[in-house]
Amino acid sequence: MKKRILIVDDHPLVRKGLALTLEAEPDLEVCGQAASAEEALGMLDEVRPDLAIVDISLPGMSGLELIKHLHAWNPDLPVLVISRHDEALYAERAIRAGARGYVMKIEAVDVIVKAVRRVLAGGLYVSQEVSERLLMSMTGHRRTTGQSPMELLSDRELEVFELTGQGLSTREIAERLHLSVKTVESYRARIKAKLGLRTAAELMQHAVQWVENERSG
Repeated sequence: MKKRILIVDDHPLVRKGLALTLEAEPDLEVCGQAASAEEALGMLDEVRPDLAIVDISLPGMSGLELIKHLHAWNPDLPVLVISRHDEALYAERAIRAGARGYVMKIEAVDVIVKAVRRVLAGGLYVSQEVSERLLMSMTGHRRTTGQSPMELLSDRELEVFELTGQGLSTREIAERLHLSVKTVESYRARIKAKLGLRTAAELMQHAVQWVENERSG
């Protein structure tokens, strides 16, 4: 029996490419495709996937939040993150949220298929560097030297920071994340403190530059 896979990514061409890659495998089939977390959650009971492939950046609810919802829906449902975001910043967060693997979109097709099979078999698929970091954190030895200031941000703070860099106003971020304006302002204040930024203008400049670097990286 073929393993059923749900793809969640807001880019149609990425979804199509992944679907073609997976459908070419004799034991895999794509049972559903969704452009948002909300759409994916709405089809779970109908498509009943054996694996969910999730992107981090989604309109509305983020990929990290979706992973937590998928885990609540079925704790045994394996989730594989395939994202353009730097694994150094997001892989550990995704695993903590409940994902069982993290692959960069720039990886070759055979690597993605290998990751899918590993996760479906109950394994964990991350790079050697991320694997070592996870082991270190599990043993209580967290890396501090060379740590990026961005790693100090919580998942929600990082989400607010990214949306700020995309040019969204405080009110727009509040609506997107279903939070109050006051709560978003609190997150922004914490982000400024953690990153050593003094003004809203500095925060905006820093966030825009980071988003641009992410897109070009």
